Amino acid sequence: MSALLRQIPANIPQDIRKIRIENSHLTELPRGSFENVSALEYLWLNFNNITVMHIKSLEYLPALKELRLQGNKLSSVPWTAFQDTPTLKILDLKHNRLDVLPEHALRYLPNLTYLDLSSNQLTIISRDVFYNWPVYQRSQRTEGPLEDLSNAVLALHDNPWICDCRLRGFVQFIKSVGPPIILMNSYLTCSGPKFRTGKFFHEVELNSCTKPLTSALDTNLTVPAGLNITLTCFVQASPSPAVWWTYALKLLRAFNVSTEPISEDTVRSELLIPAARPSDAGNYTCTAANFLGNTSVAINLRVVAPWASTTPRGWAPMAPAEPGAHVEVRIAKQTVYGITLEWFAAAAAAAEPGETWYTLLVGRYDAAQKDTIYIGPGVNTYSVTDLLPATKYEVCVAVRNQAPRKGQCVVFVTGSDVSQMEQREKLIHIVVIVCAMVL
Repeated sequence: MSALLRQIPANIPQDIRKIRIENSHLTELPRGSFENVSALEYLWLNFNNITVMHIKSLEYLPALKELRLQGNKLSSVPWTAFQDTPTLKILDLKHNRLDVLPEHALRYLPNLTYLDLSSNQLTIISRDVFYNWPVYQRSQRTEGPLEDLSNAVLALHDNPWICDCRLRGFVQFIKSVGPPIILMNSYLTCSGPKFRTGKFFHEVELNSCTKPLTSALDTNLTVPAGLNITLTCFVQASPSPAVWWTYALKLLRAFNVSTEPISEDTVRSELLIPAARPSDAGNYTCTAANFLGNTSVAINLRVVAPWASTTPRGWAPMAPAEPGAHVEVRIAKQTVYGITLEWFAAAAAAAEPGETWYTLLVGRYDAAQKDTIYIGPGVNTYSVTDLLPATKYEVCVAVRNQAPRKGQCVVFVTGSDVSQMEQREKLIHIVVIVCAMVL
């Protein structure tokens, strides 16, 4: 106990029946660890730091009846190693880090009557693990009284079970289990998903697993440039799927994507496209996958300029326009690189001035697309700055959701009288950029 052992001693007497090394520093069970102690019946190695167990670590132990490895750091066990211990009756693995139990795990333990897997990291397990257990198979085949069979104790509590469709068979097994198999603690609880956290197995009814089915309310969208666009897809699947969005075969950044459950087997995934531009147009694909497969749905997005001849959804036709929708625009102030616009609506349009929104379209005169700016009620001026010198621009103002009419646009050319100091600063800036690129 509490000895500074880092490996199994090599000089153990051959006729020893019981070995107990606890609270020590063992980190592994190598091959042939007990080659000289074939009479060993009880092996206790609790509370060490064992992380690796070799597939032949139990070789030469045909008489072993009890193996206790509580409180170690095993994340997996080579279950075929128990082919060398056919008489093993007690196996204690509690307080380890086991997260997987393969279907064949108990097949090599024909005489096991006590199995403790509590306080591990098991989340999903197949009922076939226990259907393959020889003790369970004998209990199902017997036609005589149950007293003829030895009781078998099974401990599975304090694991973070995920109660979705993948656990359905195991939950059914736990609900049906009875003598000669006895659960040390029959109140197994769910740790996930969130809406089932804390529920007991006997309180849940789990559905069968299904492959994802994706859908979208609208697979063809046409929107005006400048708006924030949210694309939405719905996925029905069990277990809950992984969902991602792609555009032109590129995975889109996760911070623009939100996915949340809206029911037990349905999730909604949304992709935000801020201030949509014509270059954002194209096919966006929402893909969902779980262990049964994957499926996807494509949403075609078309982004059009508000003043385009093909009128986007939500914009009034350019003609005929309502008489009251006319807006007068003028340049109130100008500098070398910017202007201040001022506008006012005609009398009919100004009947509700506190509720009228305006749309500004700003860009080079010959540009196919212009920037879109939305101005709230009660504002009738806007400054356009940082314009290029000696460049022809066009600015249009319209009542929101209407295309600008003739006479609601101003065309102007920016000045070109740059001072020597400003010119020198620009030159220095360019030189710095060039130097950075060379470095």
